[in-house]
Amino acid sequence: MIEDDLRAAFARHEPLTPPTGPLRAAIDRLTIRRRRRRRRWQAGGMALALLGVLGIGVPLLTPERAGPPPAAELLGESARPVPTGALNILLLGIDGDGSPAPRADAVLLVHIPADRSRPYLVSLPRDLRVPVPGHESDKLNAAFPLGVGSTRPEMTKGYELTRRTVAELTGVRVDAGVVLTYRAVSTVTDTVGGVPVCLPDQVRSVHTRRVFPAGCQRLDGAASIDLLRQRYTLPGGSQDRDRNARLFAAGLVRQTTDQGVLTDPVRLARLLATVGPDLVVSPDRAAVLELMRLVPTLRSVEPAGIGLPVVGPSGKNRYLRTDPKLAPEFLTALREDRLGDWAARHPKLIDQAR
Repeated sequence: MIEDDLRAAFARHEPLTPPTGPLRAAIDRLTIRRRRRRRRWQAGGMALALLGVLGIGVPLLTPERAGPPPAAELLGESARPVPTGALNILLLGIDGDGSPAPRADAVLLVHIPADRSRPYLVSLPRDLRVPVPGHESDKLNAAFPLGVGSTRPEMTKGYELTRRTVAELTGVRVDAGVVLTYRAVSTVTDTVGGVPVCLPDQVRSVHTRRVFPAGCQRLDGAASIDLLRQRYTLPGGSQDRDRNARLFAAGLVRQTTDQGVLTDPVRLARLLATVGPDLVVSPDRAAVLELMRLVPTLRSVEPAGIGLPVVGPSGKNRYLRTDPKLAPEFLTALREDRLGDWAARHPKLIDQAR
């Protein structure tokens, strides 16, 4: 009896039930929209990782752990206009995870000119003697551990003090920045099928005894890390290592461009999945994310590598100093967004990537 009454009640109210078609369609649309946003966040995040690798060859973004940013910010769906004017991005390469606080092995300023002609990779030598805000003058690479501190180490504070030091040294505004380690370079390099690097001189590894001959060669992940760590056997020491890192970066740009990785969200997402949870957002999150919207506007994505002109080393601490003749002209060109003109006047000081 009760079962019959329930059936009768359901039968009476069935005409009042709203149709399921529109509701199901709305749920499907919401699911697709969320899936697309997740894929776009992954693609944009991987592009940021590649941007870091393109800078100095060490790919893990290490930063403010505030969760993934909105997808609109990542892939240009923002209502904000595409940034104009020259931009400067600071990339710091460290060989460690912050405990104890490591020094910055590589300090690179990526300059994107207002005419969007091509990016410039400007190496700032780690052994350069500079004033560190709030501290005495020291090597540039000391700013990172001084900022991180020892009581409650914070990587973002190491980045921030280094950013202030670089801004005072160069006289330019640093619009964004990331901190990178060697942890994922092998995976990224292997995933893209190796990186072509053209070395001007032979390099012998003090770690593995491997010999990297002068000329062009394709490096896998392990070999890339090995090369990027070498400085003791190089005639120019850390300056030669900076040059080799810039050459590696140019090779990676070439490889990813040839494969269409930078413009293929699916391939970027796959690469992100390979790198895994090591990828997070940089301290200057919003500014760095805006850079992804600039990629289509660049006339050339292959960077020009330049080292800040220096002299030395000197003294017991082996400090480097800015070249009194070339550095002022170079820094003026950087501040006034005329690196293209400077490079044309000093072609021998520009990396020959091929």
